[in-house]
Amino acid sequence: MPASLQMILATLLFSTMGVCVKLASAYYGAGEIVMYRGLIGCLMLGGLAWKQGISLRTAVPAMHFWRSLSGVIALSLWFYAIGKLPLATAMTLNYMSSVWMAMFLIGGSIMMGSARVDGRLVAAVLLGFVGVALVLRPTVEQQQAWHGLAGLLSGMLAALAYLQVTALGRAGEPEIRVVFYFSLGGVLAGALLASAMDRIEAQPWHSHSWRGAALLLAVGLLASTAQLLMTHAYARGKTLVNASLQYLGIVFSALYGVLLFADQLGAAALLGMGLIIVAGIAATLLRARSTPIDSQQPTSES
Repeated sequence: MPASLQMILATLLFSTMGVCVKLASAYYGAGEIVMYRGLIGCLMLGGLAWKQGISLRTAVPAMHFWRSLSGVIALSLWFYAIGKLPLATAMTLNYMSSVWMAMFLIGGSIMMGSARVDGRLVAAVLLGFVGVALVLRPTVEQQQAWHGLAGLLSGMLAALAYLQVTALGRAGEPEIRVVFYFSLGGVLAGALLASAMDRIEAQPWHSHSWRGAALLLAVGLLASTAQLLMTHAYARGKTLVNASLQYLGIVFSALYGVLLFADQLGAAALLGMGLIIVAGIAATLLRARSTPIDSQQPTSES
């Protein structure tokens, strides 16, 4: 299968996962969904590691810990936002990660005393935030402001997780091992979050129904399969082409939202999504020219 087709299929599966997360939010809290998603991922990736003869023992446990911590928090915030916001809005905010990485690059240049900051990169970041304002203003009601902030933070933390994935790749860690420990972190963090919500807000662990269990299984399988497809696409295809195709996830999510959840997306929201897509692609291209940070692109949803 061509790398471009693998990337398109991966984005479709991630968007479909978002639908399942939104539906599962009627039965479970965000912590429970994260935990079960991680459990299914651990079983699937552990089986693949055994089949391929890849050891799960690592020489850099601290790096995995920090990658998993930022990634799991990002995933939890994203699942929380998906449950409360229009699907396309939550997906778009998470896809801001490329713009956040560009902002981190600018901040790092300033802190290191660089005499020159690429004005085009600054413009891409500003364009991305204009897009966020347009997306949130028409689609997030006042009582949903915290949910919009959660979605925005999920993109920022996902950007940090992607940088840590790059560092792990340079340290020689295979992708299956990286994603396995991320999934394991999801199991632990999801269980802690669900237990905390039980004590703080009296939200007990939910019992299973056939529909709820099927949705949890779908979330885990869709996410893990999409991760593997995206990994293969980035390994075989061109970085900028893959990064551009990845934004089809916003389009797929918008279609799902309108068809399945009757989400209303006005002209301003659609314009904002377009600006974020343009800003993300531009930021990816400019970062690739100015830093080796994109030698390994993100290969998971967080």
